[in-house]
Amino acid sequence: MDMSMPRVRIAPSPTGHLHVGTARAALFNYLYTKKYGGVFVLRIEDTDLERSDKKYEKDIFEGLRWLGIEPDEGPEQGGPYAPYRQTERTHTYKKYLEKLLAQGKAFYCFHSQRELEEEKDGLLEAKRPSLHMCEYRTMDPQEAAMLTETKPDYIIRFKTPAGHDIIFHDIIRGDVSFSSDLLGDFSIAKKIDVPLYHFAVVVDDEEMKISHVIRGEDHIANTPKHILLAEAMELPVPAYAHLPLILGPDRSKLSKRHGATSVAEYREAGYLPEAMFNFLALLGWNPGGDQEIFSKEELANLFSLEHVQKSGAIFDTTKLDWMNGEYIRAKSVGELTGLCMPFFSADASQKNHAYLKKIVALEQPRLKKLSEIGERTEYFFRLPEYEGELLRWKTMTNQEIDTALEHTGKLLAGMGEDALKSDFEKSFFDAIGEGNKGALLWPLRVALTGKKASPGPFEIMEILGAEESLKRIRLAQEKMRHV
Repeated sequence: MDMSMPRVRIAPSPTGHLHVGTARAALFNYLYTKKYGGVFVLRIEDTDLERSDKKYEKDIFEGLRWLGIEPDEGPEQGGPYAPYRQTERTHTYKKYLEKLLAQGKAFYCFHSQRELEEEKDGLLEAKRPSLHMCEYRTMDPQEAAMLTETKPDYIIRFKTPAGHDIIFHDIIRGDVSFSSDLLGDFSIAKKIDVPLYHFAVVVDDEEMKISHVIRGEDHIANTPKHILLAEAMELPVPAYAHLPLILGPDRSKLSKRHGATSVAEYREAGYLPEAMFNFLALLGWNPGGDQEIFSKEELANLFSLEHVQKSGAIFDTTKLDWMNGEYIRAKSVGELTGLCMPFFSADASQKNHAYLKKIVALEQPRLKKLSEIGERTEYFFRLPEYEGELLRWKTMTNQEIDTALEHTGKLLAGMGEDALKSDFEKSFFDAIGEGNKGALLWPLRVALTGKKASPGPFEIMEILGAEESLKRIRLAQEKMRHV
Protein backbone atom coordinates (compact mmCIF):
# COMPACT_ATOMS: atom_id res chain seq x y z
CA MET A 1 0.00 0.00 0.00
CA ASP A 2 1.40 3.39 -1.00
CA MET A 3 1.36 5.39 2.25
CA SER A 4 2.38 8.55 0.40
CA MET A 5 -1.04 8.53 -1.33
CA PRO A 6 -3.31 8.06 1.70
CA ARG A 7 -6.76 6.56 1.45
CA VAL A 8 -8.87 7.62 4.42
CA ARG A 9 -12.52 7.20 5.33
CA ILE A 10 -15.31 8.18 7.63
CA ALA A 11 -17.94 5.56 8.29
CA PRO A 12 -20.96 7.09 10.06
CA SER A 13 -24.02 5.09 11.04
CA PRO A 14 -27.31 6.57 9.73
CA THR A 15 -28.95 6.31 13.15
CA GLY A 16 -29.16 10.05 13.88
CA HIS A 17 -28.40 13.49 12.49
CA LEU A 18 -24.83 14.32 11.45
CA HIS A 19 -23.08 15.21 14.72
CA VAL A 20 -20.49 17.99 14.83
CA GLY A 21 -18.00 15.41 16.13
CA THR A 22 -18.50 13.24 13.05
CA ALA A 23 -18.31 16.34 10.86
CA ARG A 24 -15.02 17.36 12.52
CA ALA A 25 -13.62 13.86 11.92
CA ALA A 26 -14.73 14.06 8.28
CA LEU A 27 -13.10 17.47 7.95
CA PHE A 28 -9.76 16.27 9.36
CA ASN A 29 -9.82 13.28 6.99
CA TYR A 30 -10.65 15.62 4.12
CA LEU A 31 -7.83 18.04 4.97
CA TYR A 32 -5.37 15.16 5.27
CA THR A 33 -6.11 13.93 1.77
CA LYS A 34 -6.00 17.45 0.33
CA LYS A 35 -2.61 17.97 1.96
CA TYR A 36 -1.12 14.72 0.62
CA GLY A 37 -3.09 14.15 -2.57
CA GLY A 38 -5.00 11.15 -1.27
CA VAL A 39 -8.56 9.82 -1.50
CA PHE A 40 -11.38 10.51 0.95
CA VAL A 41 -14.00 7.76 1.22
CA LEU A 42 -17.49 8.00 2.73
CA ARG A 43 -18.81 4.62 3.85
CA ILE A 44 -22.22 4.10 5.44
CA GLU A 45 -22.26 1.59 8.29
CA ASP A 46 -25.93 0.63 8.24
CA THR A 47 -25.86 -2.89 9.67
CA ASP A 48 -27.91 -1.72 12.67
CA LEU A 49 -31.13 -2.36 10.76
CA GLU A 50 -33.44 -1.41 13.62
CA ARG A 51 -32.01 2.09 14.10
CA SER A 52 -30.72 2.95 10.62
CA ASP A 53 -32.90 5.28 8.60
CA LYS A 54 -32.56 6.69 5.08
CA LYS A 55 -33.51 10.16 6.34
CA TYR A 56 -30.37 10.18 8.49
CA GLU A 57 -28.27 8.96 5.59
CA LYS A 58 -29.62 11.88 3.55
CA ASP A 59 -28.81 14.23 6.45
CA ILE A 60 -25.19 12.98 6.43
CA PHE A 61 -24.86 13.59 2.69
CA GLU A 62 -26.45 17.05 2.87
CA GLY A 63 -24.51 18.11 5.96
CA LEU A 64 -21.13 17.22 4.45
CA ARG A 65 -22.08 18.85 1.16
CA TRP A 66 -23.17 22.04 2.95
CA LEU A 67 -19.84 22.18 4.80
CA GLY A 68 -17.96 21.79 1.53
CA ILE A 69 -16.58 18.33 2.41
CA GLU A 70 -16.99 16.34 -0.80
CA PRO A 71 -15.96 12.66 -0.67
CA ASP A 72 -13.98 11.25 -3.58
CA GLU A 73 -15.77 7.91 -3.24
CA GLY A 74 -19.05 7.03 -1.58
CA PRO A 75 -22.66 5.94 -2.06
CA GLU A 76 -23.44 9.04 -4.15
CA GLN A 77 -20.10 9.31 -5.95
CA GLY A 78 -19.47 5.61 -6.59
CA GLY A 79 -15.91 4.40 -6.94
CA PRO A 80 -13.69 1.38 -7.62
CA TYR A 81 -14.59 -0.33 -4.31
CA ALA A 82 -18.38 0.03 -4.48
CA PRO A 83 -20.79 -0.60 -2.93
CA TYR A 84 -20.20 1.83 -0.05
CA ARG A 85 -23.05 0.69 2.23
CA GLN A 86 -22.38 -2.23 4.56
CA THR A 87 -25.80 -3.79 3.97
CA GLU A 88 -24.87 -4.15 0.30
CA ARG A 89 -21.59 -5.93 1.10
CA THR A 90 -22.72 -9.04 3.00
CA HIS A 91 -21.23 -11.42 0.41
CA THR A 92 -17.81 -9.92 1.17
CA TYR A 93 -17.97 -10.50 4.93
CA LYS A 94 -19.17 -14.09 4.61
CA LYS A 95 -15.97 -15.36 2.98
CA TYR A 96 -13.78 -13.80 5.68
CA LEU A 97 -15.96 -15.20 8.46
CA GLU A 98 -15.87 -18.68 6.95
CA LYS A 99 -12.07 -18.51 6.77
CA LEU A 100 -11.77 -17.49 10.45
CA LEU A 101 -14.12 -20.27 11.50
CA ALA A 102 -12.25 -22.84 9.41
CA GLN A 103 -8.93 -21.78 10.98
CA GLY A 104 -10.33 -21.94 14.51
CA LYS A 105 -9.81 -18.21 15.04
CA ALA A 106 -13.54 -17.60 15.44
CA PHE A 107 -16.22 -19.87 16.89
CA TYR A 108 -19.96 -20.27 17.38
CA CYS A 109 -21.34 -19.17 20.76
CA PHE A 110 -24.65 -20.77 21.82
CA HIS A 111 -25.25 -18.90 25.06
CA SER A 112 -28.72 -17.41 25.33
CA GLN A 113 -29.20 -13.69 25.85
CA ARG A 114 -30.49 -14.44 29.37
CA GLU A 115 -27.36 -16.40 30.23
CA LEU A 116 -25.11 -13.61 28.99
CA GLU A 117 -27.02 -10.98 30.96
CA GLU A 118 -26.85 -13.07 34.13
CA GLU A 119 -23.11 -13.50 33.64
CA LYS A 120 -22.68 -9.76 33.16
CA ASP A 121 -24.72 -8.95 36.28
CA GLY A 122 -22.65 -11.42 38.30
CA LEU A 123 -19.38 -9.88 37.14
CA LEU A 124 -20.60 -6.39 37.97
CA GLU A 125 -21.71 -7.50 41.41
CA ALA A 126 -18.29 -9.07 42.00
CA LYS A 127 -16.69 -5.84 40.72
CA ARG A 128 -14.85 -7.73 37.99
CA PRO A 129 -14.39 -6.63 34.35
CA SER A 130 -17.45 -7.39 32.24
CA LEU A 131 -15.66 -9.79 29.89
CA HIS A 132 -17.04 -12.94 28.32
CA MET A 133 -14.48 -15.74 28.10
CA CYS A 134 -16.64 -18.24 26.25
CA GLU A 135 -16.66 -21.94 27.08
CA TYR A 136 -17.65 -22.72 23.48
CA ARG A 137 -14.25 -21.53 22.20
CA THR A 138 -12.89 -25.08 22.69
CA MET A 139 -15.82 -26.92 21.07
CA ASP A 140 -14.94 -29.03 18.05
CA PRO A 141 -15.63 -26.87 14.94
CA GLN A 142 -17.51 -29.67 13.16
CA GLU A 143 -19.69 -30.32 16.19
CA ALA A 144 -20.38 -26.59 16.52
CA ALA A 145 -21.32 -26.33 12.83
CA MET A 146 -23.82 -29.18 13.27
CA LEU A 147 -25.25 -27.55 16.42
CA THR A 148 -26.13 -24.41 14.44
CA GLU A 149 -28.84 -26.48 12.74
CA THR A 150 -30.70 -27.04 16.01
CA LYS A 151 -29.70 -23.91 17.91
CA PRO A 152 -30.15 -21.09 15.38
CA ASP A 153 -29.81 -18.28 17.96
CA TYR A 154 -26.03 -18.49 17.95
CA ILE A 155 -23.58 -15.64 17.44
CA ILE A 156 -20.01 -15.78 16.16
CA ARG A 157 -17.20 -14.67 18.46
CA PHE A 158 -13.51 -13.98 17.92
CA LYS A 159 -11.19 -16.29 19.84
CA THR A 160 -9.12 -13.64 21.58
CA PRO A 161 -5.58 -14.88 22.29
CA ALA A 162 -4.66 -14.84 25.99
CA GLY A 163 -1.70 -12.93 27.42
CA HIS A 164 -1.13 -10.95 24.25
CA ASP A 165 0.05 -7.31 24.31
CA ILE A 166 -1.35 -5.22 21.45
CA ILE A 167 0.89 -2.22 20.81
CA PHE A 168 0.25 0.29 18.08
CA HIS A 169 1.57 3.72 17.21
CA ASP A 170 -1.05 6.44 17.23
CA ILE A 171 0.02 9.38 15.03
CA ILE A 172 -1.42 11.81 17.59
CA ARG A 173 -0.84 10.01 20.89
CA GLY A 174 2.32 7.99 20.33
CA ASP A 175 2.61 4.32 21.34
CA VAL A 176 -0.51 2.81 22.89
CA SER A 177 -0.63 -0.61 24.58
CA PHE A 178 -3.54 -2.91 25.47
CA SER A 179 -3.66 -6.38 27.00
CA SER A 180 -5.78 -8.95 25.18
CA ASP A 181 -6.86 -10.27 28.58
CA LEU A 182 -9.05 -7.16 28.95
CA LEU A 183 -10.99 -7.80 25.74
CA GLY A 184 -12.72 -11.15 26.20
CA ASP A 185 -14.10 -13.21 23.33
CA PHE A 186 -15.95 -10.41 21.60
CA SER A 187 -18.79 -10.94 19.12
CA ILE A 188 -18.13 -10.33 15.44
CA ALA A 189 -21.33 -11.54 13.72
CA LYS A 190 -24.94 -12.40 14.51
CA LYS A 191 -25.00 -14.94 11.69
CA ILE A 192 -22.62 -15.97 8.95
CA ASP A 193 -24.10 -13.26 6.70
CA VAL A 194 -24.89 -10.66 9.40
CA PRO A 195 -21.59 -9.06 10.53
CA LEU A 196 -21.27 -6.80 13.54
CA TYR A 197 -19.35 -3.53 13.70
CA HIS A 198 -15.88 -4.69 14.77
CA PHE A 199 -15.64 -7.31 12.06
CA ALA A 200 -17.27 -5.37 9.23
CA VAL A 201 -15.12 -2.28 9.73
CA VAL A 202 -11.87 -4.28 9.49
CA VAL A 203 -12.97 -6.09 6.33
CA ASP A 204 -14.21 -2.89 4.73
CA ASP A 205 -10.97 -1.05 5.49
CA GLU A 206 -9.05 -3.85 3.78
CA GLU A 207 -11.39 -4.15 0.81
CA MET A 208 -11.31 -0.39 0.26
CA LYS A 209 -7.53 -0.19 0.76
CA ILE A 210 -7.77 2.29 3.64
CA SER A 211 -4.28 3.35 4.71
CA HIS A 212 -5.11 5.70 7.59
CA VAL A 213 -7.95 5.51 10.11
CA ILE A 214 -8.54 9.00 11.52
CA ARG A 215 -11.39 8.90 14.02
CA GLY A 216 -12.50 10.08 17.45
CA GLU A 217 -10.82 9.22 20.72
CA ASP A 218 -13.94 7.31 21.79
CA HIS A 219 -12.90 4.60 19.29
CA ILE A 220 -9.46 4.05 20.80
CA ALA A 221 -10.65 1.09 22.90
CA ASN A 222 -11.89 -0.57 19.68
CA THR A 223 -8.52 -0.37 18.00
CA PRO A 224 -6.91 -3.42 19.69
CA LYS A 225 -9.88 -5.55 18.62
CA HIS A 226 -9.51 -4.32 15.05
CA ILE A 227 -5.76 -5.00 15.06
CA LEU A 228 -6.29 -8.54 16.39
CA LEU A 229 -8.87 -9.22 13.68
CA ALA A 230 -6.62 -7.82 10.94
CA GLU A 231 -3.70 -9.92 12.12
CA ALA A 232 -5.89 -13.04 12.37
CA MET A 233 -6.99 -12.53 8.75
CA GLU A 234 -3.41 -11.70 7.72
CA LEU A 235 -4.42 -8.22 6.58
CA PRO A 236 -2.26 -5.07 6.69
CA VAL A 237 -2.96 -2.87 9.72
CA PRO A 238 -3.71 0.77 8.80
CA ALA A 239 -2.10 3.72 10.55
CA TYR A 240 -4.27 5.12 13.36
CA ALA A 241 -4.89 8.64 14.61
CA HIS A 242 -7.44 9.27 17.35
CA LEU A 243 -8.81 12.80 17.54
CA PRO A 244 -9.55 14.49 20.88
CA LEU A 245 -13.12 14.51 22.13
CA ILE A 246 -15.22 17.62 21.63
CA LEU A 247 -16.19 18.99 25.03
CA GLY A 248 -18.76 21.44 26.30
CA PRO A 249 -17.78 24.53 28.33
CA ASP A 250 -17.90 22.41 31.52
CA ARG A 251 -15.32 20.04 29.96
CA SER A 252 -17.75 17.12 29.79
CA LYS A 253 -18.42 15.41 26.46
CA LEU A 254 -20.48 17.65 24.18
CA SER A 255 -24.15 16.73 24.42
CA LYS A 256 -27.63 18.15 23.94
CA ARG A 257 -27.54 19.78 27.36
CA HIS A 258 -24.80 22.09 26.04
CA GLY A 259 -26.99 23.17 23.11
CA ALA A 260 -27.01 22.21 19.44
CA THR A 261 -24.93 19.16 18.49
CA SER A 262 -25.90 18.45 14.88
CA VAL A 263 -24.67 20.19 11.75
CA ALA A 264 -28.28 20.73 10.64
CA GLU A 265 -29.04 22.71 13.81
CA TYR A 266 -26.16 25.09 13.17
CA ARG A 267 -27.20 25.49 9.56
CA GLU A 268 -30.77 26.29 10.62
CA ALA A 269 -29.48 28.77 13.21
CA GLY A 270 -27.86 30.84 10.48
CA TYR A 271 -24.20 29.88 10.58
CA LEU A 272 -22.29 30.03 7.29
CA PRO A 273 -20.68 26.82 6.03
CA GLU A 274 -17.32 28.55 5.53
CA ALA A 275 -17.33 29.72 9.16
CA MET A 276 -18.33 26.28 10.42
CA PHE A 277 -15.58 24.66 8.32
CA ASN A 278 -12.98 27.10 9.69
CA PHE A 279 -14.20 26.68 13.29
CA LEU A 280 -14.26 22.86 13.20
CA ALA A 281 -10.79 22.76 11.63
CA LEU A 282 -9.38 24.59 14.67
CA LEU A 283 -11.27 22.36 17.12
CA GLY A 284 -8.35 20.35 18.45
CA TRP A 285 -5.74 21.50 15.95
CA ASN A 286 -3.82 24.74 15.67
CA PRO A 287 -1.39 25.64 12.89
CA GLY A 288 0.43 28.07 15.17
CA GLY A 289 0.45 31.85 15.14
CA ASP A 290 -2.39 34.28 15.84
CA GLN A 291 -4.31 33.91 12.59
CA GLU A 292 -7.78 32.42 13.05
CA ILE A 293 -9.56 33.07 9.75
CA PHE A 294 -8.39 30.67 7.03
CA SER A 295 -9.52 29.64 3.58
CA LYS A 296 -10.02 25.94 2.89
CA GLU A 297 -6.86 25.94 0.78
CA GLU A 298 -4.82 27.51 3.58
CA LEU A 299 -6.12 24.95 6.08
CA ALA A 300 -5.27 22.05 3.75
CA ASN A 301 -1.74 23.35 3.17
CA LEU A 302 -1.09 23.83 6.89
CA PHE A 303 -2.81 20.71 8.23
CA SER A 304 -0.81 18.16 10.19
CA LEU A 305 -2.03 15.26 12.32
CA GLU A 306 1.15 15.55 14.40
CA HIS A 307 -0.07 18.97 15.63
CA VAL A 308 -3.51 17.75 16.68
CA GLN A 309 -3.82 18.11 20.46
CA LYS A 310 -4.28 15.09 22.75
CA SER A 311 -6.59 16.75 25.28
CA GLY A 312 -10.26 17.47 24.67
CA ALA A 313 -11.29 20.44 22.51
CA ILE A 314 -13.80 22.93 23.96
CA PHE A 315 -16.69 23.81 21.64
CA ASP A 316 -16.71 27.57 22.26
CA THR A 317 -19.96 28.98 20.84
CA THR A 318 -18.82 32.53 21.59
CA LYS A 319 -15.82 32.04 19.32
CA LEU A 320 -18.01 30.45 16.64
CA ASP A 321 -20.34 33.46 16.78
CA TRP A 322 -17.39 35.83 16.40
CA MET A 323 -15.99 33.84 13.49
CA ASN A 324 -19.37 33.64 11.78
CA GLY A 325 -19.71 37.39 12.12
CA GLU A 326 -16.36 37.87 10.42
CA TYR A 327 -17.49 35.74 7.47
CA ILE A 328 -20.81 37.61 7.31
CA ARG A 329 -18.96 40.93 7.04
CA ALA A 330 -16.77 39.58 4.25
CA LYS A 331 -19.84 38.89 2.07
CA SER A 332 -21.10 41.30 -0.55
CA VAL A 333 -24.43 42.87 0.39
CA GLY A 334 -26.09 41.17 -2.58
CA GLU A 335 -24.90 37.68 -1.61
CA LEU A 336 -25.69 38.23 2.06
CA THR A 337 -29.22 39.37 1.21
CA GLY A 338 -29.82 36.11 -0.63
CA LEU A 339 -28.51 34.13 2.34
CA CYS A 340 -30.73 36.09 4.74
CA MET A 341 -33.95 35.54 2.79
CA PRO A 342 -35.06 32.38 4.69
CA PHE A 343 -34.59 34.22 7.99
CA PHE A 344 -36.62 37.38 7.30
CA SER A 345 -40.12 37.61 8.76
CA ALA A 346 -43.04 36.63 6.52
CA ASP A 347 -43.88 40.32 6.01
CA ALA A 348 -40.58 40.80 4.18
CA SER A 349 -41.94 38.93 1.15
CA GLN A 350 -44.02 42.01 0.35
CA LYS A 351 -40.93 44.18 -0.08
CA ASN A 352 -38.71 44.50 -3.13
CA HIS A 353 -35.11 43.27 -3.26
CA ALA A 354 -33.61 46.77 -3.23
CA TYR A 355 -35.40 47.55 0.05
CA LEU A 356 -34.15 44.31 1.61
CA LYS A 357 -30.57 45.01 0.48
CA LYS A 358 -30.64 48.35 2.33
CA ILE A 359 -31.75 46.59 5.51
CA VAL A 360 -29.06 43.92 5.19
CA ALA A 361 -26.38 46.55 4.55
CA LEU A 362 -27.49 48.32 7.74
CA GLU A 363 -27.34 45.16 9.87
CA GLN A 364 -24.29 43.50 8.29
CA PRO A 365 -21.76 45.08 10.70
CA ARG A 366 -23.71 43.75 13.70
CA LEU A 367 -24.87 40.28 12.68
CA LYS A 368 -23.37 37.19 14.28
CA LYS A 369 -25.86 34.73 12.77
CA LEU A 370 -28.18 35.01 9.78
CA SER A 371 -31.11 34.05 12.00
CA GLU A 372 -30.76 37.34 13.91
CA ILE A 373 -31.90 39.32 10.86
CA GLY A 374 -35.59 38.52 11.43
CA GLU A 375 -35.97 39.80 14.98
CA ARG A 376 -33.56 42.69 14.48
CA THR A 377 -35.41 44.09 11.46
CA GLU A 378 -39.09 43.28 12.03
CA TYR A 379 -39.90 46.99 12.49
CA PHE A 380 -39.01 47.62 8.84
CA PHE A 381 -41.97 45.49 7.75
CA ARG A 382 -44.67 46.38 10.28
CA LEU A 383 -45.46 49.05 12.83
CA PRO A 384 -43.52 48.50 16.05
CA GLU A 385 -45.27 47.51 19.27
CA TYR A 386 -43.94 48.96 22.53
CA GLU A 387 -44.99 50.55 25.81
CA GLY A 388 -45.20 54.34 25.70
CA GLU A 389 -42.93 54.59 28.72
CA LEU A 390 -40.04 53.43 26.50
CA LEU A 391 -40.16 56.83 24.75
CA ARG A 392 -38.98 58.57 27.91
CA TRP A 393 -35.38 59.83 27.90
CA LYS A 394 -34.10 60.02 31.48
CA THR A 395 -36.41 62.33 33.44
CA MET A 396 -38.34 63.87 30.54
CA THR A 397 -41.97 64.69 31.28
CA ASN A 398 -44.81 63.54 29.06
CA GLN A 399 -45.13 67.06 27.72
CA GLU A 400 -41.41 67.26 26.93
CA ILE A 401 -41.61 63.96 25.04
CA ASP A 402 -44.61 65.20 23.04
CA THR A 403 -42.82 68.45 22.28
CA ALA A 404 -39.72 66.55 21.08
CA LEU A 405 -41.83 64.32 18.85
CA GLU A 406 -43.71 67.32 17.47
CA HIS A 407 -40.40 69.02 16.69
CA THR A 408 -39.20 65.85 14.98
CA GLY A 409 -42.41 65.66 12.95
CA LYS A 410 -41.95 69.20 11.67
CA LEU A 411 -38.38 68.44 10.61
CA LEU A 412 -39.53 65.31 8.77
CA ALA A 413 -42.37 67.14 7.05
CA GLY A 414 -39.81 69.23 5.26
CA MET A 415 -37.75 66.28 4.02
CA GLY A 416 -38.08 64.64 0.63
CA GLU A 417 -39.11 60.99 0.37
CA ASP A 418 -35.69 60.08 -1.04
CA ALA A 419 -33.72 61.90 1.64
CA LEU A 420 -30.43 60.26 2.62
CA LYS A 421 -28.93 59.62 6.03
CA SER A 422 -26.71 62.67 5.59
CA ASP A 423 -29.74 64.84 4.81
CA PHE A 424 -31.50 63.77 8.01
CA GLU A 425 -28.33 64.25 10.06
CA LYS A 426 -27.80 67.80 8.81
CA SER A 427 -31.42 68.79 9.35
CA PHE A 428 -31.61 67.37 12.88
CA PHE A 429 -28.20 68.49 14.10
CA ASP A 430 -28.78 71.98 12.77
CA ALA A 431 -32.05 72.04 14.71
CA ILE A 432 -30.53 70.63 17.91
CA GLY A 433 -27.53 72.93 17.90
CA GLU A 434 -26.04 72.96 21.41
CA GLY A 435 -29.14 71.30 22.88
CA ASN A 436 -29.60 67.83 24.37
CA LYS A 437 -29.31 65.31 21.53
CA GLY A 438 -30.75 62.47 23.58
CA ALA A 439 -33.93 64.37 24.37
CA LEU A 440 -34.74 64.54 20.65
CA LEU A 441 -33.12 61.39 19.24
CA TRP A 442 -34.13 58.82 21.90
CA PRO A 443 -37.91 59.31 21.48
CA LEU A 444 -37.38 59.41 17.71
CA ARG A 445 -35.51 56.09 17.60
CA VAL A 446 -38.03 54.35 19.84
CA ALA A 447 -40.90 55.71 17.75
CA LEU A 448 -39.27 54.28 14.62
CA THR A 449 -38.29 50.86 16.01
CA GLY A 450 -40.02 50.20 19.32
CA LYS A 451 -36.66 48.91 20.63
CA LYS A 452 -34.22 49.93 23.37
CA ALA A 453 -31.29 49.15 21.07
CA SER A 454 -31.15 49.49 17.30
CA PRO A 455 -29.10 51.18 14.58
CA GLY A 456 -29.16 54.98 14.54
CA PRO A 457 -32.39 56.81 13.63
CA PHE A 458 -30.93 58.51 10.55
CA GLU A 459 -29.97 55.21 8.89
CA ILE A 460 -33.44 53.84 9.73
CA MET A 461 -35.25 56.89 8.32
CA GLU A 462 -33.26 56.65 5.09
CA ILE A 463 -34.70 53.15 4.57
CA LEU A 464 -38.23 53.79 5.88
CA GLY A 465 -38.55 57.10 4.06
CA ALA A 466 -39.79 60.41 5.47
CA GLU A 467 -43.50 59.62 5.05
CA GLU A 468 -43.42 56.29 6.95
CA SER A 469 -41.13 57.81 9.59
CA LEU A 470 -43.57 60.71 10.11
CA LYS A 471 -46.45 58.23 10.42
CA ARG A 472 -44.61 56.49 13.27
CA ILE A 473 -43.90 59.80 15.01
CA ARG A 474 -47.63 60.59 15.02
CA LEU A 475 -48.42 57.13 16.42
CA ALA A 476 -45.85 57.67 19.18
CA GLN A 477 -47.51 60.99 20.09
CA GLU A 478 -50.85 59.20 20.32
CA LYS A 479 -49.30 56.51 22.53
CA MET A 480 -47.92 59.17 24.91
CA ARG A 481 -51.44 60.49 25.52
CA HIS A 482 -52.20 57.19 27.29
CA VAL A 483 -49.09 57.08 29.47
